[in-house]
Amino acid sequence: MNTAAAAARAATPSKSYFQGQRARKRMLNLFIVVVLSGLGLIILAPFWWMISTSLKSMQEIMTYPPTKYPHFFQFENYVHAWTKGKFSIYALNTLFLAGVGVFSHVLSNTFIAYGFARIKFPGKSFLFSLMLATMMIPGFCTLIPQYILFSKLGWVGTYLPLTIPGFFGSAFQIFMLRQFYLSIPKDLIEAAKIDGANHIYIWARIMVPLAKPAVIVIAISTFQGAWNDFLGPLLYVNKESMFNIQIGLTAFRSAELTQWNYLMAASLIALAPVIAMFFFFQRYFIEGMNISAGTKG
Repeated sequence: MNTAAAAARAATPSKSYFQGQRARKRMLNLFIVVVLSGLGLIILAPFWWMISTSLKSMQEIMTYPPTKYPHFFQFENYVHAWTKGKFSIYALNTLFLAGVGVFSHVLSNTFIAYGFARIKFPGKSFLFSLMLATMMIPGFCTLIPQYILFSKLGWVGTYLPLTIPGFFGSAFQIFMLRQFYLSIPKDLIEAAKIDGANHIYIWARIMVPLAKPAVIVIAISTFQGAWNDFLGPLLYVNKESMFNIQIGLTAFRSAELTQWNYLMAASLIALAPVIAMFFFFQRYFIEGMNISAGTKG
């Protein structure tokens, strides 16, 4: 009896063992925090240099060795960048393109994904595989054929090449939404059909609301892509009054003979909406990638 009890006590980890485990865990967590903090500082260093440059005068920017922070803060650089660079026009054009892009992508991708997820029709698997195969084609391979097509249609010089393709869907976004739709129980759809609901009603009133996290991810990524788009407007837009904010930065740079303080201020103005959107909606990125989130609630 005493022998069995002694063996059981010997097999039970001691208090010092658990203390050692906790100490090692704390050290590991501290190491991870230090490493991530260092990487974060490295990533933020260019951003800090941009902010610092935007608040300096050209004389201070050209000094050597360069200063880490402005000695005299020039907040009027932002006012000059906004007024002199016609950024109000560029911002409105970019906001229009981003708004149309978000509307078209959300509408088309949610609708097409519903068809692939919940409607049976001949050749569905083949068409879905064919759509996924298009993701392996680099965008630069289709750049010239697209330009020739839009040129033949007479769309060059307008916003049509930058807005109309969004109504035909995106392969990755359709795939993501389809996987999200498949996580929604079929019982909800069957119950809606018994009540007389058609596919349009089920898509608009059941599937899209339940797929809200994924829809928000698509909206955010589309907005960021349209807001930061440089190549598309560069190819298809040829009037200064139609420039977006990224093309406007280039034109502003040449017009100002590379006044780096104004250019950095203008770049921060262009970057502000994207940063704000990330901080306000960052939780939806993780939730939207969870394909089982549609069953919540």
